Amino acid sequence: MDPNEDTEFNDALRKHGILPPKKERTPTPSPPQSPTLAAKLEDKTTDEIDELLQEDNDSDTERMMLAYREKRLKEMKAEQSLHRFGDLVPISRDEYTREVAEASKVDEPGKPPGTGTGVVCFLYKEGIHPPSVRLRDQLRALAPRYPRTKFTAIVGDKCIPNYPDAMLPTLILYRGGVIKEQLVAWGARVEGSIEELEAVLIQDGILDPTKFFVRPKTPVDDDDDENEKRRITSSKSKLKQKAADDSDSDFDL
Repeated sequence: MDPNEDTEFNDALRKHGILPPKKERTPTPSPPQSPTLAAKLEDKTTDEIDELLQEDNDSDTERMMLAYREKRLKEMKAEQSLHRFGDLVPISRDEYTREVAEASKVDEPGKPPGTGTGVVCFLYKEGIHPPSVRLRDQLRALAPRYPRTKFTAIVGDKCIPNYPDAMLPTLILYRGGVIKEQLVAWGARVEGSIEELEAVLIQDGILDPTKFFVRPKTPVDDDDDENEKRRITSSKSKLKQKAADDSDSDFDL
């Protein structure tokens, strides 16, 4: 007698506790459904769709691909209207209010009133100053990735008289006419990577993502979210402590 066999006799034995309860069979998982053509095309660029159009396709498939290509072109054109910047722009002290504070109040086309524009103001030390040079290069790389954010640069003591060199480089982050964060002596004591800088600017709501820009894959992308949050918090804490160590004074812009 097979105790695992499904028979009325075995069921009766189980009912009276002579045989153990029958083990539930684990259902065999169904194979995942193949993605639809629409799902495959949803994240494709126009160039990728053009490549697919070169393959042998029936008329219905080709018609759908052409429709998605047209849709993607319209989306790209609409987003292009938001790309008002793209460079790290030098400014003077007299231009600060207009190019930074006032510029951060400007709402993007089609966006809700009061959302403003993310503005990064980079205060740096002239001459040979590795932290300033490193941060300048990182900002120059980020500016074209995030053309919806305005990146500006000004010599520290020309922006704020008597601003200590020990507090450079400094990033003053604006949106909606309000200073959202001040990152003092970024990378002066603890060298920060461009990925950490990018993550902090995103966390502070300064960088607006660009749908059709694909950021290059980096080792940071393989970290889990919790590790990334800890790294950002640690970096910002060290920078704030550095600022407190360097000076307890407030400087007026």
